Amino acid sequence: MTPASNAGGNQDLTSIRKGAQNSGSGKPAKKHNPENRKGNKSSGKNKSSVRPKYAKRVDEVSAGGLVVDKTGTKGLLIGRLDPKDASHERLLWSLPKGHIEDGETPEQAAIREVAEETGIKSEITRSLGVIDFWFMASGKRIHKTVHHFLFTEVGGRLAPQVTEVDDVAWFPLEEIASRLAYPDERKLIAKSGQLSP
Repeated sequence: MTPASNAGGNQDLTSIRKGAQNSGSGKPAKKHNPENRKGNKSSGKNKSSVRPKYAKRVDEVSAGGLVVDKTGTKGLLIGRLDPKDASHERLLWSLPKGHIEDGETPEQAAIREVAEETGIKSEITRSLGVIDFWFMASGKRIHKTVHHFLFTEVGGRLAPQVTEVDDVAWFPLEEIASRLAYPDERKLIAKSGQLSP
C-alpha cells in the first residue's frame, strides 16, 4: 500500500514549516501553546480548581499519668521497645495512658488504662495537666490530647499488658523525669512539684 502524497512521511521541511503558519485550509493555523490545552494543570484558569492534597486530620483524646506506690517513694512507668533500635533491647519509658472510650470521663479512662497497662489499681490524687501534640500515622495528621493525673497505688499486681506494653517498673520518684523518653512528659513531671502524698 502506498501512503497518500500528503502523509507525514512524504512532507518536506518547507511544507512542515509552512504548516505552522497555514493549516492548508486558507486559515492561519493555531500556534502550539501548552497553556491552552484542556485539562492542563498549569493553565491559569485551572489553577484554582487544582487543590493540594492534605492528610486527613484526626483528633484523639487519651488519659493516664503517674502512679506513686504505697510508700510514697516510687513512681510507675511503662516500657515499650524502641522501634528504631536495631538490637531490639532498648526500652522507651513513658507514663501509662490510653484512649478515652465513649461515655468515660478522663478520670475514669485514666484509672482503667493504668490498671490495664500495668496491673496496678490506683486512685487519683490530683491533675498534673494536659499535653497536646501532633504526629503522622497511616497517612493521617493526628492531634492528640492527653489528660495526666497523679495516682496513689491501692492494690493489684505488677504485670505488663500483653501486646501493648513490653515492661513495667517502679523507679525512685527523683529519677522519674530523667527516665522518661518523651520531652513533653519530662517537662510535665518536672513542673509538677511534690509527687509524694
